[in-house]
Order: sequence, then C-alpha cells, then structure tokens
Amino acid sequence: MQVYLLKHNNTKVLSLAIVALGVVYGDIGTSPLYAIKECFHGIHAISLNEKNVLGILSLIFWSLCIVISIKYVAFILKADNRGEGGIFALLALITANKKNISHKLHSTIVIAAVFGAALLYGDGIITPAISVLSAVEGLEVATSVAKPFIIPITCFVLFTLFIMQKRGTGKIGSVFGPIMIVWFISIGTLGLLQIIKNPNVLKAINPLYAYDFFFANKLSGFVALGSVVLCLTGGEALYADLGHFGAKAIRMSWFGIALPGLILNYFGQGALLINNPDLAFNPFYGLVPKKFLYLMVALSTIATVIASQALISGVFSLTRQAIQLGYSPRLKIIHTSSEKEGQIFMPGVNSALMIACIGLVLTFRESSRLAGAYGLAVTATMTITSLLYFFVIYKLWKWSFLKSISILLLFFIFDLSYFGANLFKFIDGGWFTFLVALIIMIAMGTWRDGRSELSKKLLSTRLPIDMLLKTVQKHNIHRVEGTAVFLTVSPIGTPPALLHHLKHNRVLHEQVALLSINSVDIPVVSTDERLNIEELGQGFFRLIANYGFMETPNVPDIIKLASKFGLYTDTAMITYYLGRETLFTTGKSKMMPWRKSLFEFMSRNARPATTYFGIPINRVVEIGTQIEL
Repeated sequence: MQVYLLKHNNTKVLSLAIVALGVVYGDIGTSPLYAIKECFHGIHAISLNEKNVLGILSLIFWSLCIVISIKYVAFILKADNRGEGGIFALLALITANKKNISHKLHSTIVIAAVFGAALLYGDGIITPAISVLSAVEGLEVATSVAKPFIIPITCFVLFTLFIMQKRGTGKIGSVFGPIMIVWFISIGTLGLLQIIKNPNVLKAINPLYAYDFFFANKLSGFVALGSVVLCLTGGEALYADLGHFGAKAIRMSWFGIALPGLILNYFGQGALLINNPDLAFNPFYGLVPKKFLYLMVALSTIATVIASQALISGVFSLTRQAIQLGYSPRLKIIHTSSEKEGQIFMPGVNSALMIACIGLVLTFRESSRLAGAYGLAVTATMTITSLLYFFVIYKLWKWSFLKSISILLLFFIFDLSYFGANLFKFIDGGWFTFLVALIIMIAMGTWRDGRSELSKKLLSTRLPIDMLLKTVQKHNIHRVEGTAVFLTVSPIGTPPALLHHLKHNRVLHEQVALLSINSVDIPVVSTDERLNIEELGQGFFRLIANYGFMETPNVPDIIKLASKFGLYTDTAMITYYLGRETLFTTGKSKMMPWRKSLFEFMSRNARPATTYFGIPINRVVEIGTQIEL
C-alpha cells in the first residue's frame, strides 16, 4: 500500500511538472527570442567579438544558476504562506506576525510590497507585447516582404489572446505543458547543433569570462547587464504559481527540462554569433534551418501566447488578492472552472491589459525598442522580494542575523547590479513601467487609506449593540416572520443600515443576523474556521465569516453554513440589507483633497456588493447613508 501511494504521488508530481512548464516557465522559456539579440543588436548593444560573446554567455549561465536555481527555486519557494506564493502572500506572511516588527518597519514593508505588486502590472502589460512581437518578427528573417505585416499580425494575435481569456485556462491548460515540452526540446536541440560546431563556447561556464568581460568593457559591460537580465524574466511568476503546482513539481520541471533547454539554446546562439556575426539582428531564428523557419515562427508564436496567457492569469490572481487584502475596490470576477478555485476571469482588468498591450506595440513597433521598457520592473520586484524574504527568515524563522544578511547580500549582488544597469534604460522606455506602477500604487494606497478613514467615521457614530437590544426589549418592537441579514464592515456596534431600517419601518424580523466578512492573512480558510457565530439574544446573531486572500466571499454559502448553528435559513424568507454610502469630500479627515476625490470615484465605480458577494438581487434592500470624509 505504501509503495502504491509513493508511485501515485510521484505520478501526480510528474503530471503537475508537465503542466507547470506551460504556466510557470512560459515567460522565462521564451526569453531566448530576444535576450541575446538585445545584448549585441539592441539600443545598448556591446561590440560583437568572441570574448564578449563568452562573457555574455557566462553572465547568462550564472544568472540562471544563482538567481533562478538558487534564489527562487532553492530558497524563495520555501517561504510559502500555507502553500501559496507571490509577493502578496509574502507580505501577508510578514504582517500576520506584527509583534516581531515595529510599526514604522511594518509600514515600510507594506509600501515596498505594494510597490512590488504594482510593478508586476507593468510587467503584465509588457510581457505579452514583447513576447508576441519577437516571435512574429521571425517572419522578417524568412522574407523581407513580411515586414509591413508584422505589427498588424502582432496586434491580431494579442487581440485574439485577450478575447479568448473569458473561456478560461481550464479547457486549454492540458495542452500547455506538452507544447512547452516540444518548445524546450526544440530550442535545446537547435542550440546543441551549433555547440557541436563550436564547442569552445562551453568555456563560458567558467565565471572568469564574466569577470574579464567587465574588466575589458567597464561601463559598457555594466550597461549590458540591462540586456542580460532579460534571460531572468519570469522568476516572480515561478514563485507566484507555487500554490497551483507545489515546490516539488516546479523544481522538477525546472531542472529536468527548462534549465537544460535554455542553457543549450543560449550557448548555441553564442556559437552561431562567433561564426556568423551578421546574424546578430536575430540570432534565435538564425539557429533555425530555412526549411523549418515558418514552422518555428508558428511554434514561437504559440509559446509566447502560452507565456502571455499565464502572466495575464497571474495578474487576475494578483488583483483578487489585492481586493481581499483591502488594496483594491471590488471588481467583477468570473469563475471559469467549477473545480479549480484559482481559475478566474476579470473583464475590466482584461480589457485594460489588452488596450495597454496593443497600444505599446503600436507605439514602440519593434521588440528592441520594447526591450528598453522591459527589465526595470523585473529587477525592482526581484530586489523587493529579496528584502521581504530577509524579514521572513530573520524575524519569523529566527535565523541568525549573520546567516540571514549573508543570503540577502548574495541576492543583492545580482538584484542591485541588474537594477542599476536597467536604470540606463529609463529614458528608452523604462519610465513606462514605473509610471504604471506609480499610478497603481497611488490607487491602492488611496483605497486602503480611504476605507480606513471611512471605517473610523462609521465606528465613531455607532450605537453599542447592547443598547439596541435593550431598546428592542423595552419597546416590544413588532417582529415579522423570516430572517434579516445586515452586511456590516465592522463586527463592532450596530450597523447604520439596521438603525435606519428600525427608525423608518419600526419593525424587525424574527431573526436578525449581523454579518461581517473578515479578510485574513492566509490564502484559504478551512470550512471549520470559516464562520464564527454568536447569539446576542432577542433573536440577534453576530456572524463573522473568514476568507483568505485567494478566495472570493459568497454570502448565501455563509448563511447555509450558519444553519448548522441554529440560524433559520429558508432562502425564501431571507432579506439582505446593505448600506450604500454616498461620500462627500468636505469632511475633516486627514486625507488630501485630491485623494478624497480619487477614493470617492473608486468607491462610486466599485462593483456592487450584491453581485460581488453572490447575493440574490431580488432579495436585497439597500439603505443609503451620506458621509462626509
């Protein structure tokens, strides 16, 4: 029996590892399309000679080994929040243990994490644009006649990609892994054929070639790091997808096929450039025999679509986490799978990404120019992740300071070097990702602060629930059959909607449930811990429902669960009461006027609570309240 279970587990891990190739490594797996090209033919290209080729290959080899293999695969994957990964999961892990961190340090960590998450949105815009454009540019290698059609074809592919998002990844996810296996085997084989012709490139495994490269090129060599870092795009996605596949499957797919395929292809491109420097304008397609060129363009396009699909899905998950953690207003979420909670579609986010991606392609028009905008977001997020990881191992896991700081310094040698090199690309387009991140960070911070100020305002005027219960008992309020559910932000005091209802209607239901939905700093809450219920007397119940940042609350499900605790839950006899706040920016809160206006705009356009929480709209009563913020 034990042997059977072991075989079963190994089979399951292998299956997950295959699927992970298409989801986790789609981004980093398509980097060979443009990484080497940008080093020798981009805006900040280095002169093409054998020493420089060996130096670049050495940098790529050791970057993949240390940043991806050691930092992310060996270390960062251990920092899971109950099995989930990603920058918000890391933030939730730290903030859940506030006792170990000062208030000032806690605020700094939150700001850094939110900025890192905001940078990933910029990455989510650029990755589909540069990946698909790089793949389609292979047509230009095949024939110059195709050049005028590259931009229209790229825009069409991107448009189709985003339109297809509403179908979800469930139906096509099963073919992602096998296609990426074909991709990694193909690019590895093409690279190996060139290495056989010029095996001297294998000398680049020696890190001394990287040292000699910097010594010979000095500042130009440092600037070239801004192009080398393109081989690392997708490291954050690797960590963010931890919850979907698990560390074992991610490690298996990386060391088993992704890493060997990438190294062989990069070294193959290097061997090709030493023998044929004129192919520097597109060395990836230079590896492909002409009779297979169109087939490779098609495979590359499919691979980049898969990479983009995975990143877009990641942005959806990131946005849902932001909503649950209180950094974003409610947005429309459509679950595309009845079996897998993580498969969601967000129409508003999808449309914004599509417009931004196609706009980028039409503005920059070449993958080389887009590469100038790529890298800053990646390296800045990598640096922030390293910093957050340091606080996890030092403050939470209680590693020694010397051991913790040694790991942080090792990571920072690469992170800060790459970030510094990419600062030279700020004017070339790097400003775009920072602008996107700044806008999103301001919006997230404003929403968080606005909700905090609104809660303080509401709590300051709340009537203690004990006083209400005494009033109900004293005045013998008329009760009608059924259950009234009042949704309230805070589990303290009496909801304003209940007071307004009682004041104007002078009647109460037999049962009154005061429901608060509490977001907790873990990904998923178990059924046993989902609901806390307290009987207050006079037919009143206090319900506190706990949801993780990877979950979407559902009020009818909460009420069904409450029936186990004695609450009468006949759906035909339940009325839901919601408070609708009308905000005015003329109050005395400490927020700046422009932030009040932004918060009011975001609040007005947030998705209605009825649809977001799955409440039947024909059983809802909304009671308005005017609040000066």
